[in-house]
Amino acid sequence: MIRKILIGLAAMMFVASCTTTDEVTGERTPNRTANGAIIGAILGAGAGTLAGGDDRRNALIGAGVGALAGAAIGHYMDQQEHNLRERLRGTGVGVTRVNESQILLDFPADLTFDFNRDAVKGQFVPVLMNTANVLHDYPQTTVDVYGHTDSIGSEAYNQDLSERRAMNVASVLIQGGVMRQRIAVTGFGKTRPIASNATDEGRARNRRVEVYISAFRG
Repeated sequence: MIRKILIGLAAMMFVASCTTTDEVTGERTPNRTANGAIIGAILGAGAGTLAGGDDRRNALIGAGVGALAGAAIGHYMDQQEHNLRERLRGTGVGVTRVNESQILLDFPADLTFDFNRDAVKGQFVPVLMNTANVLHDYPQTTVDVYGHTDSIGSEAYNQDLSERRAMNVASVLIQGGVMRQRIAVTGFGKTRPIASNATDEGRARNRRVEVYISAFRG
């Protein structure tokens, strides 16, 4: 079952809680117990809250975010696209203008995560922080984070992995200053491939997190 989640307040604690520091080496490593507990709490509290989309809209209006209308949409998204391309050049993140009111960011899983892991790679966190900085400057957009996997493994396993990876990306964006009310997370597991799962190259393309940035319309 595909679950859609409105990021809750607990996500604000996620990045700070998801690592531990070795007292001898000083190395920071993922805290799996904390990760599971926090994500579980968010999933349990938030699942299903976006039916119809009214919850997020109401939350944004309540937070004082104004909606865009008319010609202002294209100009606003043009500027945001330009800044995203500048910040993400050379990182391996794909930036696609879907239409006048929507931008797609494609985060390949092999860059973002270690194999079969859900914690964002430490070296990739700055890329997400740069993304968050741009999103922070354009608050009149919503941010949908979609997790996808390849076809290896069971449906349930891939569904869970896709949710956790998308949640972790969203959590870093929130930590980077993106208003939590703007963000929703969906895990699609292996149900939406963009390439053949019969080859290593195709499976690599299918393992991804997508971020759809959409104008908040009036």
